[in-house]
Amino acid sequence: QVQLVESGGGLVQAGGSLRLSCTASGRTFSNYPMGWFRQAPGKERAFVASISWSGRSTHYADLGKGRFTISRDNTKNTVYLQMNSLTPEDTAAYICASPEGANWPIIEWNYWGQGTQVTVSS
Repeated sequence: QVQLVESGGGLVQAGGSLRLSCTASGRTFSNYPMGWFRQAPGKERAFVASISWSGRSTHYADLGKGRFTISRDNTKNTVYLQMNSLTPEDTAAYICASPEGANWPIIEWNYWGQGTQVTVSS
């Protein structure tokens, strides 16, 4: 059973930074792409970033380009999201995700974490 557990969320002032982590278990982590989504209250879940199994390929939504960086450490079964220059509009639950298959680009997301809350104060 694939499990994804996020951590690293919290309260930060506008302009600050946070690094989120997601640790995966239940299968060989290094074989699969990973990604981050976010969901604010009353809004649809939105794609943030994804990374290939090797880490050599990444993809970002416009909302995070230039400010967010996705990376992974396959020796620790962990994917990261470094977020800089945060604004109150970045306030959301940040959710780790992974597909069933290993294809890149990712077509369908199948596994989801519970999310970690990020709150940016003005």
